[in-house]
Amino acid sequence: MSLLIELVFLGVLTGFLSGFFGIGGGTILVPLLLFLGFDTKAAIGISVVQMVFSSIFGSYLNKKFGTLDLKMVAFIGLGGFIGAQFSGLFTAGVSNETLEIIFLAFASFALVRLFMKTHEHREPRENVHPLILMTIGFVLGVFSMAIGVGGSIILTPLLVGFFHYPLKKAISAGLFFVVFSSVSGVISHAMSGHVDYLSGVVIGLFSLFGVYAGILKKDAISHANQKKMIVLFYVVVVCYMAYRVLM
Repeated sequence: MSLLIELVFLGVLTGFLSGFFGIGGGTILVPLLLFLGFDTKAAIGISVVQMVFSSIFGSYLNKKFGTLDLKMVAFIGLGGFIGAQFSGLFTAGVSNETLEIIFLAFASFALVRLFMKTHEHREPRENVHPLILMTIGFVLGVFSMAIGVGGSIILTPLLVGFFHYPLKKAISAGLFFVVFSSVSGVISHAMSGHVDYLSGVVIGLFSLFGVYAGILKKDAISHANQKKMIVLFYVVVVCYMAYRVLM
């Protein structure tokens, strides 16, 4: 019963962060599952299942509230779906320690990019070749799903910094990308035997409550305060994963 309560709590918390920051949820869920004693590959499998729930529901809400532009991210998502098909093979072929190092690198990049100057207010680039967009999605799909994160922690800064998307729209696009990568990732990880369906579904279902609250909060909060909170979030994740890797 105590484990069930913990999974419910993780679902609500992960869903809130997913909606608020536009992430799949794995960036926080995987470290928390490791803290609770789950094996690294099992934690990744659970995280991928949860992301299916939060990303689909969150993208529906973002579209309803008018912050999701499907045009560009559809090609990136298609590439992500193809790339994520290889994620289970990648996870199966490397050690838990290597996966944790890769996860730490992803989270560290996400933290560093928050301090980089972006060009959010320029005119968005809308004529990028679809093959380039699909290639970006493919690479993100392979490596992000291999470590149980959605890929939006890298896609969102790319959309803002290189394609000049407004931050809130980039966050919505990042979460929509997770729909493609997570559905494909579940298939790939299931074939490799890494998925704890019961835990993943429990967390996923309760994450829907958090997603709704997180998206409402995202659309209401100022850009400056949102950035401060996401910096704090990634500092905690990076510190914990660095501790695991070094100790």
